[in-house]
Order: sequence, then C-alpha cells, then structure tokens
Amino acid sequence: QVQLVESGGGLVQAGDSLRLSCAASGRTFTRYGVAWFRQAPGKERECVAALTNAYYAEAVKGRFTISRDYAKNTVDLQMNSLKPEDTAVYYCAARAPTGASVSDPKNYAYWGQGTQVTVSS
Repeated sequence: QVQLVESGGGLVQAGDSLRLSCAASGRTFTRYGVAWFRQAPGKERECVAALTNAYYAEAVKGRFTISRDYAKNTVDLQMNSLKPEDTAVYYCAARAPTGASVSDPKNYAYWGQGTQVTVSS
C-alpha cells in the first residue's frame, strides 16, 4: 500500500513558477510508475507528466519538468511560465509498473488528495 501526499500548490500570477511535491509513505515507491494529473472544473482529469517514458502533455511541454528525488522519496513537478489555463487541482498518482498507457488515469491505483494551483492573469 502506498499513501501519497501532495504539497506546493498556491495562487500565482501568469509567468510565475511553482514546484509541487508528492511524498510517499507506507513504502518506497521507487518501483512504481508515478505521474502528475490535473483536473479543472468541468473537465476530465488529464495526465500532465509521467516519469515512465518521460511523458508530457503537449500543453506543458517545455514548461513542466517531472523528477524523482530518491533521497526524499518524492516525485516533484516543476512548473514554469504558468498560464491561467494551468489552473486546476493537481494530483499525484502511482501504479505498479505495467505496459499500460501512462496517461490513462484508470491505470493508477494510488492517488493523493490533490493540491490547488491557481494562476491569475
């Protein structure tokens, strides 16, 4: 069992940066595939970045970077040049390594509670 806790969200202005962190407890999740998803009001949950295959959604390529800190047992999402359309609740998710699509939320068994990111124009 893996418990995930996100931190680092907040209210920023367009062009600013934020760093989200996903901490795992219960067991180390170095063997798990980890990704960051987001969900804006009225929209479906979408994958923005995944460690597996260094996946990035087109909308965030060149602005967001996902990375793993083995010493801290965290997976971080560095978000630069934020835009108002990045406003959403951001979730960390983990799954056992499989060949399934890294961007499909149905393939993830473990989820954090989410952290709100709001970007004002």
